Amino acid sequence: MVKILQVFSLAIASSTSFIASTTVAQPSHKLTVVVDRIARPRGQVCFRLYDKEKGFPRNAAGVIQSGCTNAQGSSVIAEFHALQPGSYAVTVFHDENNDQKLNTNFLGIPREGFAISNNPPVKIGAPKFSNASFSVEGDTTIRVNMRYL
Repeated sequence: MVKILQVFSLAIASSTSFIASTTVAQPSHKLTVVVDRIARPRGQVCFRLYDKEKGFPRNAAGVIQSGCTNAQGSSVIAEFHALQPGSYAVTVFHDENNDQKLNTNFLGIPREGFAISNNPPVKIGAPKFSNASFSVEGDTTIRVNMRYL
C-alpha cells in the first residue's frame, strides 16, 4: 500500500509543472536621531516619528513609532528600526518632570525643551511637515538641537 502511494505521489509530482514565485522583500532601514544641547540631565527625552503630515507635530495621529529615553548628559540618541524608504519627520521634547507631555504656558509656548527634524527656525505656529521632513533611503542619521524658550 505504501509503495502504491509513493508511486501515485511521484506520478502527480512529475505531471504538474512547477511555477516559481518570488517575492521581493522591501528593504528596511534604521534611523538614528542624535539630540544635542540638552540643558539639564533630568527627566526624559521623548521622540515621535511621523511618515505623513497628519497630526504633525502636535498630536499622535500620524505617529508610526515613538518612545522616550533618560536625559543623561547634553546629548541622547534614539533609534527607529524597520523603516521603509520614504519621507519622515521627527519631533522631540525634553520631559523634565516626567509627565509624558510637552508642558506649555497659557499661550501654548513650550516651557520644556523641544526639537524638530531639520531644525527649522522658531516662528509663531508649528512648522509644516514639508519643512521638517527628510528622506530615508538607507540607514540614516540626523542631528537635532534642543531649544528652550
